[in-house]
Amino acid sequence: MAKNIAVIGDGESIKGFSAIGLDIYVCDDYDHAAKTLRNIADADEYAIIYMTEEFYNSSSKERSRYEDRLTPAVIPIPGVKGNADTGVRRLSSFVEKAVGSDIIFNN
Repeated sequence: MAKNIAVIGDGESIKGFSAIGLDIYVCDDYDHAAKTLRNIADADEYAIIYMTEEFYNSSSKERSRYEDRLTPAVIPIPGVKGNADTGVRRLSSFVEKAVGSDIIFNN
């Protein structure tokens, strides 16, 4: 079965993703975003779930349930409120774990 890609966030930040065929889940608050993440991740229909950084940062408890699983990959993306560098810090930590030092950002 092919797995899809989902996007969770506020409507203004994610509405454009539906135009390229991604499933969008508009959330109004942190609790709604956390519940949505849990529901769609447990349904096992998505290989990738993008979340706006605002909701990504507020749902660490729910995200931790999926960190050791291959799918879904939960990935932060900037929202309309701007970039909080969550994605950059996450990528930097992955590089450091894999290589032993941060060879990309040199932090």
